[in-house]
Amino acid sequence: MSDFLNSKTIGLFLGPLFFVLFILLPFENLSSEACAVLACASWMIVWWITEAVSISVTSLIPLILFPLTGVMSVNDVGANYGSSIVFLFFGGFVLAIGLEKVNLHRRIALSIIKKTGTTPKKVILGFMIATAFMSMWISNTASTVVMLPIALSVIHLLINKEETPNTNQQNFALSVMLGIAFSANAGGIATVIGTPPNSVLIGLLENEYQIEISFVKWMAIGLPFALVLIAIIYLLLVHWIFPTKDLQFSTSNNIIDHELKKLGSISAREKQVLWIFGIIVSLWIFRTPINSVFPWLKLSDTVISILGALALFAIPFNLKKGEFILKWEDTQKLSWGILILFGGGLALAKGMSSTGIVSLITNYISDGNFSVFLTASLLIFLMLFMTELMSNVALVAVLAPVVAGIAIGLEIPILYLLIPVTMASSCAFMLPMATPPNAIVFASGYVKVHEMARVGIIINCISVLILIALFKFGIPLVF
Repeated sequence: MSDFLNSKTIGLFLGPLFFVLFILLPFENLSSEACAVLACASWMIVWWITEAVSISVTSLIPLILFPLTGVMSVNDVGANYGSSIVFLFFGGFVLAIGLEKVNLHRRIALSIIKKTGTTPKKVILGFMIATAFMSMWISNTASTVVMLPIALSVIHLLINKEETPNTNQQNFALSVMLGIAFSANAGGIATVIGTPPNSVLIGLLENEYQIEISFVKWMAIGLPFALVLIAIIYLLLVHWIFPTKDLQFSTSNNIIDHELKKLGSISAREKQVLWIFGIIVSLWIFRTPINSVFPWLKLSDTVISILGALALFAIPFNLKKGEFILKWEDTQKLSWGILILFGGGLALAKGMSSTGIVSLITNYISDGNFSVFLTASLLIFLMLFMTELMSNVALVAVLAPVVAGIAIGLEIPILYLLIPVTMASSCAFMLPMATPPNAIVFASGYVKVHEMARVGIIINCISVLILIALFKFGIPLVF
């Protein structure tokens, strides 16, 4: 109760207070509408940071305040909540529900772990690869929840042999748990639908700058980054920070086999979902050549995503019995709040651009003598460490329009700056509260805060260096 009174209640009242102050004390060189947008943004930021109310509820604020303060009409604000990017993620969420409903995600994960081998280091690698792969397509939270019980079974079998586990056994447990959490965070960066900040950026670029990044083009940057980061995490965990020297066990394979046997042979439902999933991913990958051959199709990633969702609802599994893979009731599991959060972020970005706030930032940067490299490095660093303390989606929703203005002021393509800064928002490895995967493995009891922070701060710093290199060398090659 005291924690609530000390943080959430303060934030609950501080947010509206900031709004009133910004309205009553207008800034020079800013219109009343621009001041209203800043006031609205300050209210949202306070509530997002303190989580006085749900971050999704906070995202509804522009729908009320923008029309009341004359920033834009309710129809114009509402259009952001129905943006195509919102439906792209909706389709992705539905595909994820389909995978989870037939347990296909668990079968894929177990199969990957079985393939990697049964030595301690290979088991850790298997868990990391399986988690990262799933996080590319379903939420990092769901990926972690699927992997945790399997990991606990392996750890219990090993550690229960002795009353007091030795250092190697403790290190193995730590490496498995942290490997799962960190791989879930990194894996989502690889695809557009892997983590919400990616989609917030895509939506901003399409709505405000008419720039489209295809599924494949994002993967051309995101996948190599994720693979490099996961490889570094693996090497840090098993060879340096938590080494498992001389640890041998051969029973983990039995657990994996047992879990696979419990699933039985692949079912007809799983095969149908696998076909749909494979076709949708193929369409995402080959959309550009398909459009060049059939220009009248005008396929977009959003259309493909909704096609996949519709197929799960509409293609019969058993026509005589009227059975389908998904029913509408299954969408109760869908993260509707994240979709609202997208809309709130896009509405805030629209308000910032339409009232001249982004232009003001652009002019200020243009008039100053700022180093492009140092500015980019500082923005990446700030975004990455700020995301340890607040929602990465909310952070990108607030800062992406500002970063776009800075890029324009620095006279560099906005993608060069926006992509690494957005990726940085998903690189939170230090604290349990930073991401759901971190919190889930921390709750297992095998990881202490100082242990996560010890390895997390090193990975954070390495991530900053990789992202700076990506800004300097990688992104210009692709874009």
